[in-house]
Amino acid sequence: MRAGIRTNWRARPPLGADGRPFKSWLNDRGSLTARLQSAGRFALAVLGQRLDAPTRDEARRLELAPGRLAWVREVVLYCDGRPLVFAHSVLPRRPRGPMTRWLARLGARSLGALLFAHPRFARGDLAACRLDARHPLFRPAVAALGLEDAPPPALWARRSSFSFGCQSLLVTEVFSPAVAGLRSTRRR
Repeated sequence: MRAGIRTNWRARPPLGADGRPFKSWLNDRGSLTARLQSAGRFALAVLGQRLDAPTRDEARRLELAPGRLAWVREVVLYCDGRPLVFAHSVLPRRPRGPMTRWLARLGARSLGALLFAHPRFARGDLAACRLDARHPLFRPAVAALGLEDAPPPALWARRSSFSFGCQSLLVTEVFSPAVAGLRSTRRR
């Protein structure tokens, strides 16, 4: 099981000088996939999809008992060949339902495209957090975003849940520092 620290996810986190460039990304309730597509050539790489223990803060948010396994999907989102977002999604094994089948069949397609295409998905509140090396998603994000040679002291992330019937999926998106300078043509 992955260890974790108590993380302070907030709807309106205090954004210091390092966080202000990410404000529009952290607060955008639209599809991150669509926003990246509007900024350039979009691509997605699946890093893995497996049964795994969610982080402690994810388990707490999903009301899962410690050590309970869930479906975990990790991908990297690219724009014009640059890795810009590490996405980590967690779907509890129970209750089973359509989201379990959809996730199993998703392959290299964007989860965001599915979530925003179906009108019966309901998105929960957005929360943001500044993740540092103590958080279990920091190192995988640094590696996935190609930042190992010069890792930043922290990375900004956002998360929200998506529900469909009795199932809930928690999606965490960790941003590369390079995303702060990216301009999209989509209106926010």
